[in-house]
Amino acid sequence: MAKQDKETYDSYEKDVYDNPPAGPMGVHRGARSAASRAMPYVIVIIVALLAGLLFWGVYSGEINNLKMPWSSQESPTTSSTEKSKSGESKSKSQSDSDSASGNKTDASNAGSSTDSQQNDQNTDQNTDQNADQADNATAQQVVNTGTEVRVVNATNITGYAQSKADVLVQAGYTSVSASNPTGNVPSQTVVWYQNETDKATAENVAQTLGISNVQQSDGLVTPIVVVLLD
Repeated sequence: MAKQDKETYDSYEKDVYDNPPAGPMGVHRGARSAASRAMPYVIVIIVALLAGLLFWGVYSGEINNLKMPWSSQESPTTSSTEKSKSGESKSKSQSDSDSASGNKTDASNAGSSTDSQQNDQNTDQNTDQNADQADNATAQQVVNTGTEVRVVNATNITGYAQSKADVLVQAGYTSVSASNPTGNVPSQTVVWYQNETDKATAENVAQTLGISNVQQSDGLVTPIVVVLLD
């Protein structure tokens, strides 16, 4: 072989090292992806967060409220059912109490209504009786201008009784006479009447003559007597 010849790659016989497998081997590794390089950091952060949450839950007591998927669900349901039954029982008791109270109230109202109706009937009856009595009294105490009236002059004024008798005649009285006193004389001017039926007429005579004193007196000869004093 001449000196000018150079040894090249092709000058050697091929062996297993001339055909290596694909990818890195041994200590010589290829470049890794960004995701594979960041994965350890992500895992560390997640573990730290979980540890912090676990510590906070234990410290604050919130871990007791944490419901695990495998925890029993029968207790809340049972509790809810018991509460529902208790509520129904209370509602029934309240309904029974309201019904009993309503019955008592209805009975009381019925009794009060009956008493009120009875009182109204009694009141109406009393009113009718009073009205009848008033009508009878009015019918009995009608002013009768034909009743005999005697005017007695117990004063020192001559003709005073006659002048008052003339006033009554002008008012419509048809049986009026004037006279002098013959017995005891009262202390003040008065109109006497004999019977209750003459009361209305006596009051009308007194009003006509301007006299305020009207009295019933027994033993009168004339139904109405007017005694005039100073």
